[in-house]
Amino acid sequence: MTTKRDYYEILGIGRSSSENDMKTAYRKMAMKYHPDRNPGDKAAEENFKEAAEAYEVLRDAQKRSIYDQYGHQGLEGSGFSGFGGFEDIFSSFGDIFEDFFGFNSGRRTQNRARRGADLRYDLTLSFMEAAFGTETEIGVEKLQACPSCQGNGCEPGTQPERCKSCAGSGQVSRSQGFFTVRTSCPSCHGTGQTISKPCNRCRGKGQIVISKKVQVKIPAGVDAGSRLRLTGEGEGGSFNGPPGDLYVFIHVEPHEFFKRHNTDVLCAVQVSFVQAALGAKIKVPTLDGETEFEIAKGTQPGDLFRIQGKGIASLRNNVRGDQIIQVEIKTPTNMTKRQVELLKEFASIGENTFSKKLKSILRGDSSSATG
Repeated sequence: MTTKRDYYEILGIGRSSSENDMKTAYRKMAMKYHPDRNPGDKAAEENFKEAAEAYEVLRDAQKRSIYDQYGHQGLEGSGFSGFGGFEDIFSSFGDIFEDFFGFNSGRRTQNRARRGADLRYDLTLSFMEAAFGTETEIGVEKLQACPSCQGNGCEPGTQPERCKSCAGSGQVSRSQGFFTVRTSCPSCHGTGQTISKPCNRCRGKGQIVISKKVQVKIPAGVDAGSRLRLTGEGEGGSFNGPPGDLYVFIHVEPHEFFKRHNTDVLCAVQVSFVQAALGAKIKVPTLDGETEFEIAKGTQPGDLFRIQGKGIASLRNNVRGDQIIQVEIKTPTNMTKRQVELLKEFASIGENTFSKKLKSILRGDSSSATG
């Protein structure tokens, strides 16, 4: 297996470089190794692809964050697999190549395969679904190649015709003083072709809107803000181009008892002051169901206890975090007469003991004060 080089090293920039620095660095690499400038040079082609992949990752804040933390392995785990070929690169960076080289990087747009658009779907999960994972079905609407015309926009049995305005080049020229400016042909919009008999089903667009059910497998441990990538489930491409991807953004509903902190689960449990003072075994809810837990003698309000392995699974290694219990001591209400008497007696004993110790200290009776 070939070891990938560091993306920052490929572009020759530092890890704190700005977006403009990255774009400038990529521009130099793209101009140096562009296939039109290095015909038949396999090494230049590989360098061109390598630079494009590096720029694609580092210009995207989320991909860059994953790469900075987990490297190439982290990107592969998130679904990123790089570019399939030159057409994917030109499709993604078409505007950049126009800036670098003029109209569309010197390549004709006629019938050039274009990658379909990516789609977004917002999915809301319950707290438990996010903690343990689930599988669900979602419905998406997207553009797909028209089945009647196979995506060419023409009525079945007919074909596109060469544009008369640009003679099929997709570009027209006009003079401005000493210069000749070439722009996209307004008649064919740069395709080099026109359609005389549009397809009735798609009205010449080559694509139609469809509804599709997609199965989504949610891994255990996803959190609000997580993003899942479903490769090829975006909109269909044009001129036999590859489809885009579907990105599922996760939202998680709050739980009435549990709160999440990274992979740990937090909760508050009430105990009586007698249980806190003497210690007790209590029933505690967990993500897996109720369990018995022992609180220590002399527990104070706000004390924290930990149950190992009862938290949420990590997306990195599937190891579960802990459940952290904060103790709240409940003051009794509606006490019986006998309970009141016992509490007063308890308080009196405590006050008398404290009073005796204080008097001993004031008298300087060190033996009594420390006894």
